[in-house]
Amino acid sequence: MATDILSLMRLIQFTDSAFPVGTFSFSNGLETAIHEKIVYNAATLEEYAQSISLQAAFSDGIIAIHAYRAALENNYDEIIEADHRLIEFKMNNETRVMQKRMGKKMVEMSIKIFDNPLLKKWLEDINNGTSPGTFPVAQGLIFAIGGMSEKELFCSHQYGVINMILGAAVRTMRVSHYDTQQILFRLSEQTQAYYDDVKDLSYEDMNSFVPQIDIISSLHEKGTMRMFMN
Repeated sequence: MATDILSLMRLIQFTDSAFPVGTFSFSNGLETAIHEKIVYNAATLEEYAQSISLQAAFSDGIIAIHAYRAALENNYDEIIEADHRLIEFKMNNETRVMQKRMGKKMVEMSIKIFDNPLLKKWLEDINNGTSPGTFPVAQGLIFAIGGMSEKELFCSHQYGVINMILGAAVRTMRVSHYDTQQILFRLSEQTQAYYDDVKDLSYEDMNSFVPQIDIISSLHEKGTMRMFMN
């Protein structure tokens, strides 16, 4: 029971939006989607968040799981492989920048907590350009090192993706906290099904055919909107 409680406390800490990795700085394209009137109310916000979470499950989620298992096996080459696989998979530069900035920050913060040699080695390779340092890989390593389960990792990953969008929505459109919490509650119900779908998939099974979101991200990168980082 004590181990379960500690694991839950770790899960809350590393999933909390207050954990300073910079999630508040990005909107995952939502800022442009609102500007282009693709997202304009609670219903369209929920559709957008669901599309992003589905896309993330079949890409970032698969990578996080592979990194987690590699960390448990102390397979450093596989960790580097997962990191490169994800950065090569991302079509738009804004997403690549987001992944690398958040990933590096999470490792820098976590080293202060765990003082783990695997994390230190990976940070060195991030700094020298050997490894991109993506956020899902960082999550996988930290959850493995912290003694949390693979399912807890996937829950944290999905919660973070959805909550990033909803947090940005409150700051950029007319939507209430009641709306966003209802959306989060409903979208959380799909997490188990997503995990069951992706837990046994390989790198070659990764897919995220949501071209509109990639177009939105490219527009944000070249646009003049600057509430969120690009």
